[in-house]
Amino acid sequence: MTIEGIDGIFLETHNWGQAAKYYQALGFELDFATDHGSGLLRHRTGPYVFLVEVPADQEARTQFVLKVTDEQAFQPDAVLEVLNEFEDTHYGTREMLVRDPDGRLWNLQAPGKD
Repeated sequence: MTIEGIDGIFLETHNWGQAAKYYQALGFELDFATDHGSGLLRHRTGPYVFLVEVPADQEARTQFVLKVTDEQAFQPDAVLEVLNEFEDTHYGTREMLVRDPDGRLWNLQAPGKD
């Protein structure tokens, strides 16, 4: 396996503006925001935080993003429950979704194909 560690944390929120201010108060800096209630915040060290606003009646989920350096070299062990094989994203990466033994979802993110 070629995982470099936790690259980011994907957080759903019920209030984009309030959540963004919260993480900025912790020392994260806004890298970019979209016009539809999402954006990326970075810290000097550690993983980025990507926030997405969801409706109040929807559960706000958390998902960890693991960095995969080489998708071709990554061979998932049989212990991994793979929910989705690597797929292209609209933001230029390739992602695989796995579930851990306690039901948490992990997003494995590799560089997009050129």
